[in-house]
Amino acid sequence: PRSPTFLTSQLTDLTMNLSLKITRPGSLAARRRQSANVSTNAVKEVFMPALSSTMTEGKIVSWLKAPGDKVTKGEALVVVESDKADMDVESFNDGILGSIVTQEGEMANVGAAIAFIAETDADLAAAQAKGSGGAAPAPAAPAAEAAPPAEAAAPAPAAAPAAAPAPAPAPTPAPAPAAPAAPVPQKRADGRVVATPYAKKLAQQLGVNLETIAGSGPAGRITAADVENAGKGAAPAASAPAAPAAAAAAAPAPAAPAALAPTATTVSDLAGTTVPFTSLQQAVSRNMIESLAVPEFRVSMTISTDKLDALYRKLKPKGVTMTALLAKACGNALEGHPLLYASCTPDGSGITYNENINIAMAVAMPDGGLITPVLKDANVTDIYSMSKDWADLVKRARAKQLAPAEFTTGNFTISNLGMFGVNSFDAILPPGTAAILAVGGSQPVVSVDANGRMGVEKQMIVNLTADHRIVYGAHAAEFLQSLKQAIEHPDQLVF
Repeated sequence: PRSPTFLTSQLTDLTMNLSLKITRPGSLAARRRQSANVSTNAVKEVFMPALSSTMTEGKIVSWLKAPGDKVTKGEALVVVESDKADMDVESFNDGILGSIVTQEGEMANVGAAIAFIAETDADLAAAQAKGSGGAAPAPAAPAAEAAPPAEAAAPAPAAAPAAAPAPAPAPTPAPAPAAPAAPVPQKRADGRVVATPYAKKLAQQLGVNLETIAGSGPAGRITAADVENAGKGAAPAASAPAAPAAAAAAAPAPAAPAALAPTATTVSDLAGTTVPFTSLQQAVSRNMIESLAVPEFRVSMTISTDKLDALYRKLKPKGVTMTALLAKACGNALEGHPLLYASCTPDGSGITYNENINIAMAVAMPDGGLITPVLKDANVTDIYSMSKDWADLVKRARAKQLAPAEFTTGNFTISNLGMFGVNSFDAILPPGTAAILAVGGSQPVVSVDANGRMGVEKQMIVNLTADHRIVYGAHAAEFLQSLKQAIEHPDQLVF
């Protein structure tokens, strides 16, 4: 008889061999675990980025890639509307776009997953499952291996659902929505063409005239889908199947005016309705509420504009604008008053002095809200360059194509309503700045000079709103004196 020690040793060997057989690398359980790990690690999330310091959520304007398309790291993937501008968002990974979570026109919080990218074709199922909110179907492959004979018939039923996508060619008359764009639909009420950055690029590639397209985006903005539909709608016109498509599109055609209706909305149309804020209006609302926490005070001064008006008439043929002249005057005046373009620290315990004088100018947006493009280094930039820069900034601001650095770096703001005939008004201080200047229109008034002689001159009223934590009354008054000097003796603005 064998000893107990020998039997124990044999039992141990048997247990170890059985354990190795169960967990060897080629086993079903091991492959399942390995497959699950690959599916998890090989699917990358695309997050909603923070495109500005005030952005908390963003809207998807248009996807530049469709599910199944290959994606390269650094390639533009989606156009996102932030609280200030539309911007292309690049991919941080190579792979295949597996699924889109946030569709065009939908909102997502900053940091939320808006899509999933698969590293390889083998990971597409996992990416699609994540996009639909399900778990990665890792066990699918092992299941087929576990019972090959039983599963052999399974692909046949799978083919039946595969036939379901076959009717997809029926919806291919999707180009039919291009019909509203093809018949040269109604243009925006202001006559401008507003399109996303990618839509403009795509229009150049396809040779599509943006002026002939009705935008389906907010306030008639043209999206990439509109351009693609217009491009597809022109090509099939020569083919026979285009006739039924045109007939089918006849009914949706009246929808085109509806898409542009907001641009021609009347007061009666708005009665009893509630219209949600745009992203830009939401940002303005948050900033206005935040500004209520700042102790503000206001100082006003009357300034003669005869010489400034004469200089403007002289320089206008050379492309110089009144906006640039006012920004230049403020830039020169601010050089001697660093507190006016400083800021209070977030905790309210100190003052941060800025190195550059960057003038932000308020611009009203056609679809609501306002944005403040920035003229950088206003004290050292010549008036001709400033005028040229300003024209470019306004054009791109209204098309929502400004980069964050072009509207977030201002440290002194000007709001001008003089062109509307406004004599005087107060402006609300933007958070994070020390002062904002409200400029009224020039008006002819009867005045008396130092010698007691009466005459008529044009004058304007400027109102300064300042943060009383760092700017006091004397500081504001001294700055306005410097500004008055710069405007009433404007020859220095040309140099």
